[in-house]
Amino acid sequence: MSLRDHIQTIKREDPAAKSSLEILLCYPGLHAILFHGVSSWFYRRRWYVLARFISHIARVLTGIEIHPGAKIGQRLFIDHGLGVVIGETAEIGDDVLLYQGVTLGGTGNEKGKRHPTLGNRVVVGAGAAVLGNIKLGDDVRVGAGSVVVHSVSEGATVVGIPGRVVRSRAEKLGALEHGRIAASAESEPTDLEQLSDRIRQLEALIQLLLEDRVGQARG
Repeated sequence: MSLRDHIQTIKREDPAAKSSLEILLCYPGLHAILFHGVSSWFYRRRWYVLARFISHIARVLTGIEIHPGAKIGQRLFIDHGLGVVIGETAEIGDDVLLYQGVTLGGTGNEKGKRHPTLGNRVVVGAGAAVLGNIKLGDDVRVGAGSVVVHSVSEGATVVGIPGRVVRSRAEKLGALEHGRIAASAESEPTDLEQLSDRIRQLEALIQLLLEDRVGQARG
């Protein structure tokens, strides 16, 4: 994708963007992706040290760490971006949105594919971690602060630690309507709420049984 296309994507998706010049000069997410294009070119040609050095310079300048081995699709938008980490074997589809503090990382010292694969149009909220060789399908939404360690089918919304699916199909959201992820999750009953309801039902049943026993004793 050309620089012009990337700038137009950010301008279309981010209401805070006032001009192309502002995006070019002041958006670290764009800078990190441009650096990654260069480091990835050297990495694919086995110039590993130079590739890592370029990615290191990018991390120092932008606060975003993208391993040169990561595969990134078209129109990735890293919003703000400070603290974002994308691992070596991570794969990212098209039109993905990552907020600040997101980690696409591994879970140990395993070899081979050890980082997640994200489908198209995935949104990962601020501070969330997606860990291991798992796959998030197209249109998945991950709530802020969540930790996802299992694959998620397309269209689902995931929240919590560990991440749990609270909607099997994500409602249609604009790319930056991140706050509505938490709102939609709150509308779904949690395991704890279901357990509390069950306890109340059992307490009511016990109370009825006790009253019945007392009535029988008096009779």
